[in-house]
Amino acid sequence: MTVDETTRTVTPARAAEELELRREEYRLAVRMGLIRTASPADRDEAVRDRGGGRERAPERRPVERAELDRLKAAPDFPGGLRERVRAVGAGEAAGLLSITPDRFARLARTGHLSPVRFYLNRYRSVIWLYVAAEVTAFGEEHPALLGGRLPAEVREREADGEDLRARNWRSRHLALLLRGTDDPWARAAAVASLLDPVQVAEVVDDPYERSHLDRLRPAPPPGFPLSGAAHEVAARLVRADDPDEILWHRVSLALALDEARDARQAPRPGERPRPAAATTTEREPVAVAVSRPAEVVAGPGVVRPSGAAPAGGPVERPPARARAVRGARPPGRAPGARRPGLLDRLRRSLPGRAGGGGGWGERRDWG
Repeated sequence: MTVDETTRTVTPARAAEELELRREEYRLAVRMGLIRTASPADRDEAVRDRGGGRERAPERRPVERAELDRLKAAPDFPGGLRERVRAVGAGEAAGLLSITPDRFARLARTGHLSPVRFYLNRYRSVIWLYVAAEVTAFGEEHPALLGGRLPAEVREREADGEDLRARNWRSRHLALLLRGTDDPWARAAAVASLLDPVQVAEVVDDPYERSHLDRLRPAPPPGFPLSGAAHEVAARLVRADDPDEILWHRVSLALALDEARDARQAPRPGERPRPAAATTTEREPVAVAVSRPAEVVAGPGVVRPSGAAPAGGPVERPPARARAVRGARPPGRAPGARRPGLLDRLRRSLPGRAGGGGGWGERRDWG
């Protein structure tokens, strides 16, 4: 048995085997919080501190032996756990509710049921899958929607061509991603993965932060096409497309960025990010005395170090290259000036703002 005797954990493959779950069932059970995995290893933390790639997904982390014992001690094991993560298509879901597939599709398009995953068949048609237990619970809670004429509100939304299946899947997918990590930058990257790169650039004006978010971008869903026309279809499904959904994720990204910056700054080339405690106080810039060939003149803002020779005396050689001081105030920003708040940035990004354009695709500099 593949067991680490020191930490008492097993590999994900071994855990799925002992729980009698297929790979996709195991992944979904972890994402839904039914199986608790071990915390990321210190090695993964060190990689993130160096500005490295994304942390391991929850379903790829080891599982503690005590967690497996807890799950296997349930009276309905293994059938109960497998049933809670069983995914079914629209036809089988309609059978669980004893309704026609057409009626189930109308209920799903109007947002009454949320898909848990999707795949594309050989004709590049999107096949949505639903958790069987949730479908059954919906039928028990809303029996009036299973027979007779649908409510007028549902019919009107259907007549307007509303289809919330992709949007509900994105919302659920984001919730599962956020459940799997406590790292603030990884959480911000999960929100950014639902937005177009142009939208991300408008919210995140720092190129180093955008690069860091891109390194932490979550992996595509299982079965995601890698190329071709099927990839283009799937890529449209994972990006927010409704204006109010886009605005919601822009606000969520801005808030997540504020939390991430409070924890630590995004890594710059050649440096490690500062810990969260170091970001609470701004480090004062260190002045460097630079000598001139003939006479040293202390100009405005130049601080002569203690023990330095007066003008005309021996002088020290200047450093070969002045290094930027971490924590120093960026050039062009007045002392005490603060970055515009979230509401100010959102107002500037709304279309039709007078005085500065502020269109969705326009580049802005917020200092």
